[in-house]
Amino acid sequence: MLDLAEELHRWVEEGRDFAVATVVAVGGSAPRGPGAALAVDSDGTAIGSVSGGCVEGAVYDLCVEALQDGRVALERFGYSDEDAFAVGLTCGGVLDVLVMPVRADTPALAAWLAAAARGEAVALARVIRGPAELMGGALLVHADGSYAGTLTDGSQRPGSVAAAGPSGSAPETEPERDAMGTGSSRSAPAAEPKPDATGAEPKPDATGAELHRDVAEAGPEWDAVRVGPERGALKVGPERAGVAGASWQRARGVGAALEATAAAEARAMLDAGRTATVEISEDGANCPGGVTLFVESSVPPPRMIVFGAVDFAAALVRAGKFLGHHVTVCDARPVFATRDRFPEADEVVVDWPHRYLRNTATDHRTVLCVLTHDAKFDVPLLETALRLPVAYVGAMGSRRTHEDRDRRLREVGLTDPELARLRSPIGLDLGARTPEETALSIAAEIVASRRGGSGVPLTGNGLPIHHDRVTAPVVRAS
Repeated sequence: MLDLAEELHRWVEEGRDFAVATVVAVGGSAPRGPGAALAVDSDGTAIGSVSGGCVEGAVYDLCVEALQDGRVALERFGYSDEDAFAVGLTCGGVLDVLVMPVRADTPALAAWLAAAARGEAVALARVIRGPAELMGGALLVHADGSYAGTLTDGSQRPGSVAAAGPSGSAPETEPERDAMGTGSSRSAPAAEPKPDATGAEPKPDATGAELHRDVAEAGPEWDAVRVGPERGALKVGPERAGVAGASWQRARGVGAALEATAAAEARAMLDAGRTATVEISEDGANCPGGVTLFVESSVPPPRMIVFGAVDFAAALVRAGKFLGHHVTVCDARPVFATRDRFPEADEVVVDWPHRYLRNTATDHRTVLCVLTHDAKFDVPLLETALRLPVAYVGAMGSRRTHEDRDRRLREVGLTDPELARLRSPIGLDLGARTPEETALSIAAEIVASRRGGSGVPLTGNGLPIHHDRVTAPVVRAS
């Protein structure tokens, strides 16, 4: 939801209820990654996207349904070979989408949206699989490890749990058609409890809650999930069909341990700037078990530092902002390093580049672009840059300039592994001529470096369109 944080925060401040559908897992050639979201308010206004268009209509309907019945649901969309016109992804990918109604006064989510909109480092951990009463539970986790919200107190739920949620036995669904012929699912009345594996009827626990497993029909997780008009209820196998929710409410000690473990896992993912799922056990142990969390990390935008206040830098600033970076321009010459020349930069700094780099904060997501192509600036700057754990270091210049720069850097003691990190001449071979084309070339190389792309044309090469390598989270532009 990061890309929608500011708009959703505004909706919360205005007291508008809404439902948000979030991609929590992907498989194959899915168009959007985990964290992509579509939100619909009570007036029917929609923002965002989960698939780039393939299943937006079906997800919109699910959001409207969640607003009406207040239930949390987990749905899977994939390609149907039997029915190419079914609601699904024609690209062959698979999306798992969590649909959750949100009331304007939902504390943990509202606080996370506010912090994310301010650019603070916070994580939101939500239960997407597990006992029914935990579905949709949320924790707001700060960088210092403190957290707010709850996973086990049902009174804090944004809505009740959909009968089709991935926990315990799940009812069948009754497919319906809307005016456009699009399939939708409505939950049928819950089935009567079935005998367990021994043939015995479910036994009440100490609180009177019935404990049972739908062993007769449950198979491997997701075995009943279908796409389009045949989309069915989620079911989990016996190993995932835990005890009834009353036992969770009764065992508050277990709930506290579960929340502490969830907060620790979310903090670790926040430290790494990751958005992904993590499994923990139902008793709060740090091992895979019956509870799956989806953790969204909101971190400050990654930095792009452009050294050299030249005309190419102005175009690169715009490209960096477009990619969501916090962009700084640095040059030792005050006549060139001015706000008037770089109005779109977040910072314009007058300082010697190597001195500024030594004294400013960088991390594993930082991008350094050296456009000065002047040895008196480049050599001391790159001597520092190539020894920092940053994401990307590129330097502009001709091949002759590169060879001279390489020789000078070796003379000051840089090793072969350190020099191998330098992208020089900077950018991909696009045949660029203008500053804007050159900026596009540099931006393309930065994306390819971050995502593991080859930089070659997709046409006819047979390589995957989407790569699994992700070294930086999705972030908002500051």
